[in-house]
Amino acid sequence: MKKDLISIADLNKAEVEELLELAAKLKSGQEKPMLAGKTLALIFEKPSLRTRVTFEAGMTQLGGHAIYLSPNDIQLGARETVADAARNLERWVDAIAARTFKHKTVQELAENAGVPVINALSDEEHPCQALADFLTIKEKKGNLQGIKVVYIGDANNVCNSLYLLAGLLGVHFVACCPEGYKVSIDILRVGEKFSATSGAKLEIIDFPAKAVEGADVIYTDVWVSMGQEEEAKKRLKIFKDYQVNAELVAKAKDDVIVMHCLPAKRGYEITDEVLDGPHSVVFDEAENRLHAQKALLVKLMK
Repeated sequence: MKKDLISIADLNKAEVEELLELAAKLKSGQEKPMLAGKTLALIFEKPSLRTRVTFEAGMTQLGGHAIYLSPNDIQLGARETVADAARNLERWVDAIAARTFKHKTVQELAENAGVPVINALSDEEHPCQALADFLTIKEKKGNLQGIKVVYIGDANNVCNSLYLLAGLLGVHFVACCPEGYKVSIDILRVGEKFSATSGAKLEIIDFPAKAVEGADVIYTDVWVSMGQEEEAKKRLKIFKDYQVNAELVAKAKDDVIVMHCLPAKRGYEITDEVLDGPHSVVFDEAENRLHAQKALLVKLMK
């Protein structure tokens, strides 16, 4: 593996398969204090439940330690430059995980730190979430071959990472997003490059009812992400026909699983009936953030 994980594009298929295999082993209890004496710095510009707890708990379970740095603690780009913060941190810690607004911030940390840097979420990608998601799909479906994953909603950072990972692994992935909120040209191009090697089928379909036909997995996320609050009224109107509800789920396979990276805005992108229903695996998915990230930490820090 490369020193850093900034984008899913930093990985190849064999590396992803190794990570998923290691994550499954760690989840089954086959773990030792693999990172004893190691320290992870957590730089967070955005609040978090899953990301913070899973990284901190993961380091503890692996015998290491995590230090949480809030926006007030570090003030990247204001109190000091991103590069200077990276050059300081590399002297004290063994890796950095950063949850930022700008993707460029994570890139700049990686360019200037001599220790591994992990993208724990940026405005362009969420690779840790995608790894946990495909770990969940593999658990629930037995394998990834022949699986159709349909993403409904805004082509945000989570969608971008899922699209790229599906392309790497040879999975059939459909992005169903309204006009103006579709997968970017840059992500499409990288996905096409991956699919040419893996045999993945990557599609853009406008209508949710058509998109979910034959789906093994339906995935959704919030319509209004952090930092987009001023667009809320406009977005809620645009996305109203992209809700994952019982009627939509019924158009997929009988054993379809429904995923959401959380937190969910219940009653908007997904209904309570579906989120709490028999098809939902959202809390198994949330748990798998812990195991996928532990595998990633071991691969990068050991």
